[in-house]
Amino acid sequence: MRPLLIIACGALAREIGWVTEANGLTGIDLTCLPAELHNRPERIPDEMRRKIDANQDKYERIVALYADCGTGGLLDDVLREKNVERIGGAHCYAFYAGDDAFEAMQEDEIGTFYLTDYLVRFFDRLIVKGLGLDRHPELRDAYFGNYKRLTYLAQTEDTELQKQAQKAAETLGLAYVYRFTGYGGLGDFIVDQARKGDDDGARDHRILA
Repeated sequence: MRPLLIIACGALAREIGWVTEANGLTGIDLTCLPAELHNRPERIPDEMRRKIDANQDKYERIVALYADCGTGGLLDDVLREKNVERIGGAHCYAFYAGDDAFEAMQEDEIGTFYLTDYLVRFFDRLIVKGLGLDRHPELRDAYFGNYKRLTYLAQTEDTELQKQAQKAAETLGLAYVYRFTGYGGLGDFIVDQARKGDDDGARDHRILA
């Protein structure tokens, strides 16, 4: 049996790889659900159940690197049923920024649309095309009319991504705010989980389909 499988949102795959390499972590395999589920949260619980069922006999432990992500508690119901721990938080924005900081941002302006590094990179695919704004630009106000600002929670200090995020704010007609978070609670969670089973010495880690 392999020691640890992380089931994550595809939007976090690159960041998880960087955290494991930077900390010299071993004994971790990673498999992801499609990032496009960001737009279809009602599908996340069943997709997570299928992924757990396909792997539970192969691993000593499975953990979920998923926030609730708009499932209304249904994801937690599946994880309790399967005895799988997940990172805390309602959104990835909260575990990147930290719960207290994210709460303060929400209180400051509840009408905020958030982007991470991943969502900036794939803004056109996930937001513009994913929501049909390229075909029906008039939908922009229907989707984003109640928002006032776009806040880019940056994991890396990348000037090109900052430019893309600012352009995304302009596309949506929102004020732009930049906030560097680093990996926040994401890194802490991965390190803690890896070290729980680190007594057996060095192991490899793999990325699974």
